[in-house]
Amino acid sequence: MEKTDWKAYLQKEIECSCGRTHFCDIEEILIEENAICRLPGILSRHSYKKLCVVCDEHTEKAAGFRVYEELTKAGYNFSKVLYHEPELVPDEQALIYLFTQVPQDCDLIIAVGSGTINDLCRYVSYKMKIDYYVVGTAPSMDGYASNVSPLIIRHLKTTYTARPARVIIGDLQVLCEAPMHMLAAGVGDIIGKYVCLADWQLAHEINEEYLCPEVTALVRKSIEKVTENAEAAAKREKNAVAALMEGLVLSGIAMSYIGNSRPASGSEHHMSHYWEMMFLLRHQSDPLHGTKVGVATVAALRLYEILKEKKNMGLSQQVSAFSYKKWAEEIEEAYGPAAPEVLKLEQEVGKNADNEVLRRRSVWEEKQEEIGSVLENLPSAKTVAQILKSMGAPSSPAEIQVSLETFKKGIYFAKDLRNRFGLLQILFDFSLQKTCSEILEEEFYR
Repeated sequence: MEKTDWKAYLQKEIECSCGRTHFCDIEEILIEENAICRLPGILSRHSYKKLCVVCDEHTEKAAGFRVYEELTKAGYNFSKVLYHEPELVPDEQALIYLFTQVPQDCDLIIAVGSGTINDLCRYVSYKMKIDYYVVGTAPSMDGYASNVSPLIIRHLKTTYTARPARVIIGDLQVLCEAPMHMLAAGVGDIIGKYVCLADWQLAHEINEEYLCPEVTALVRKSIEKVTENAEAAAKREKNAVAALMEGLVLSGIAMSYIGNSRPASGSEHHMSHYWEMMFLLRHQSDPLHGTKVGVATVAALRLYEILKEKKNMGLSQQVSAFSYKKWAEEIEEAYGPAAPEVLKLEQEVGKNADNEVLRRRSVWEEKQEEIGSVLENLPSAKTVAQILKSMGAPSSPAEIQVSLETFKKGIYFAKDLRNRFGLLQILFDFSLQKTCSEILEEEFYR
């Protein structure tokens, strides 16, 4: 495996062909054996005085004790924050706990963990205006280099601006020992980028949304790194696990370049976020983020396949008039206590309004060649499902206990979580939600 040259991406302004200047504010990325041992050496370049190490009970065992040991040997004083929840959720309660436990004079947070710990520390450090490092405990998601934190506030999954970790440490011994379902989750998170990129390209064609060819190429590079090494990663081969972690970090760098999650989060993430909200509202066990994204990617690719079939046969010209009142009642039923924020978004942007639907449909008809090219370049749902199965990962919503009702509502209403055009909005625009949900019900639940 060719090792990534991180210097090509970090701490330098990149004048891009898209006309923008990209910059990733990460100082160093280490993905290698015994990487944790290099933590004191990195710290010695700086004048941090008050360190705070944040773990949960699982990540403390995986890498936290080694971090404590290295810091102690090097003579650093540090405080500890330990979460005891068996399933940590990035919500108000977890945020308040971290804000109250991090000392006021702390100047560096060291997060030891993966998804949730990383999201919480990234946001809190951003708000406290201090640096944070992350010591990864599993190649399970692509947020290590991201500059946004997805949090659940007032029951709604919302993405908040933050800043990337200054240093990312991936110790291969730790990463290779991560539970297999976490490695599979990392693969699931990355294969979702097939849908993200298609959504982004269609948004560019339909809404003239900004699109960067260089960043899309970077995301495709991360997909290739992961898919080519998934089978070997399932055997815990170190080079393959390193490639998986590198692919995940590259995806995060793509987000940092753009300044938001557009290159790495599309309709598959919206469905996953909706499922997550329903799991939490019903006090069900919530699968890992990447596990849900992998399953949602298979579903989204099937939806794209159906859309392609319908497109070739000619989409209906009949437009269903949008009734805000009826839609609002459906949103209140679908989202429960999270509904007010969803309703507020539609009131602000009006993306479901008849005039917007008609405009998008008109552009769709004008750009058949460009749209056809995007759809043709997608992999099949079967191909992606097979990648997941090769790692023993689930590939259908029923396997992760997403109820049929929740699954179908996700097809209808997950698009309303964000003001972000993609597959699910297209299904709404062409009144295909009912047809598509019935086809997928037959395939996934019968």
